[in-house]
Amino acid sequence: MAGKTSTVYQCAQCGYESRKWLGKCPECDQWNTLQEVTVREAPAAKKTSAPPALGADPISLRDVPMEDFGRVSTRIGELDRVLGGGIVQGSLILIGGDPGIGKSTLLLQAANSLAESGYRVLYVTGEESTRQVALRAGRLGASSAQLFLLADTCVEQILHQAEVSHPDFLVVDSIQTMYREDVSSSSGSITQVRECASSFMRFAKDSGCPVFLVGHVTKAGALAGPRILEHMVDTVLYFEGDEQHTYRILRAVKNRFGSTNEIGIFEMRDTGMAEIPNPSEMMLIDRSDAAGSAVTAAMEGTRPVLVELQALVCTTAFGNPRRMATGIDYNRMVLLAAVLEKRAGMRLSDQDIYLNVAGGLRLNEPAADLAALVAIASGLRNQRLPQSTAFLGEVGLSGEIRPISRAEARLQECYKAGFSTVLLPRRNLKGIKIPDGLDAVGIANVGDALKLML
Repeated sequence: MAGKTSTVYQCAQCGYESRKWLGKCPECDQWNTLQEVTVREAPAAKKTSAPPALGADPISLRDVPMEDFGRVSTRIGELDRVLGGGIVQGSLILIGGDPGIGKSTLLLQAANSLAESGYRVLYVTGEESTRQVALRAGRLGASSAQLFLLADTCVEQILHQAEVSHPDFLVVDSIQTMYREDVSSSSGSITQVRECASSFMRFAKDSGCPVFLVGHVTKAGALAGPRILEHMVDTVLYFEGDEQHTYRILRAVKNRFGSTNEIGIFEMRDTGMAEIPNPSEMMLIDRSDAAGSAVTAAMEGTRPVLVELQALVCTTAFGNPRRMATGIDYNRMVLLAAVLEKRAGMRLSDQDIYLNVAGGLRLNEPAADLAALVAIASGLRNQRLPQSTAFLGEVGLSGEIRPISRAEARLQECYKAGFSTVLLPRRNLKGIKIPDGLDAVGIANVGDALKLML
């Protein structure tokens, strides 16, 4: 006999349940996240005299067999880099991003590449027909006989087909369109997304078949559905970019099998997503020659990337000067402006300051402090900085230039890009190999940098 149904309110962020609606979730303190869902209570179990079924016995950690699953390359270098070197057997991977950013395009290219390597790939589409996917595959040049398409949204039917065809890889586009027949709510609801993802997770772990899930995002840019979805999967990837730029950045925010600091850079073309193996060249291709432009080498995982920081400083036309930062922390920019005013005697209290990281990257490391500070000073003085000079270093509140990590790798990247001079912390010069032909100038404080450059 079917169980009774009841209505509860469930938080879309953390999954907290309440019998009545609340404006603020008491578990995660988020506003307006409780949504009404219908749940079916399980029927009461009949009393029997038989003892309960026993589960698996615990075993010692030393007795657990250690198997080297290895990784499977997608033959897309930038995707393999973000995944930590390739796809791990039995992993559940969630990829999200704005509509039209290229999620389905990249996964279709990866699926075709795996199929051409001899693997059997099942691509499940819940938003398009098989004919529409085939049209896109023709544009991308994907035509492998080992790539199979399935247009379905019922999880039970999809898993049945997977058990019959035994694919090596499974792609589900998208998780918000899937539904389970034993869950009464509609597809895309909190309960459906959670239960469907749980079904695919069990399939991946039991069969060893890696599963890719495409996820929609909300207005705020977060993955739609319950927050528990990100906890269930092994890897969470975000596709970043905008309509004004053809470049896309694939970033890992969670990875149980690799680093979360790596990024992959692609360019959207008519033939699909093309890799950008040298992001430094791409970031500096349209570099400005005006005052307020400075270059630094930022570490994105294990790879140094040269980026340009642009500063525009002008006398304010209003009572309070404006401060605006794009691609770099706003509070960090305000701190650097205060250091310039206090330690270098530059008057910025009546100046508007606009700081931008060109190319769409976001800098989160202090090694970019010196470049940002010098760019602001250059914009204030309206003096151009040497085009062949890069800036590395963290700036302290007393104006000192503090040492940074991976200085040698950053210097090598500057040298390969054609820079002849690099300003960096004096303490970083000890024990590192400087490329021949590169002038590495050690500085101790902000005053030294400004005297040399301005």
